[in-house]
Amino acid sequence: MVDANILISAILFPQSIISEIVKHIIRDSKMILSQYTVDEVNKVFGRKFPHRINEMESFMEKLPYELFSIKKTSIKKYPDIRDTNDVPVLKDVIESNVDIFITGDKDFEDVKIRTPKIMKPGKYFEEYINGKSKIVQT
Repeated sequence: MVDANILISAILFPQSIISEIVKHIIRDSKMILSQYTVDEVNKVFGRKFPHRINEMESFMEKLPYELFSIKKTSIKKYPDIRDTNDVPVLKDVIESNVDIFITGDKDFEDVKIRTPKIMKPGKYFEEYINGKSKIVQT
């Protein structure tokens, strides 16, 4: 699973390392996105990049992914996270049973969970693209 900031960067910067990470995931694994993340990407483009909405829509249409959606659950059952706006993302990350969650959001650095592994893009690139480790679901 990837966070909205990863998708936004891949769309805005198609020649970037972030874009390479997304390509690697869809080529070698299975991309899982939460409905919350897809909605967040749409909101950000509508607010910050309205002139590039067509580019975002085209990217999302071509992106092969499995959509994960969870019904409302109590936030008390999940670990603490500094930014409470990230609780829906954290819930989806945990409930989706993915192996890895890739995010550039610093608020996830202090989240203490066994699975999934929470990784910054650079760490993922170093370990899974340069290091050639295998993953199951991202």
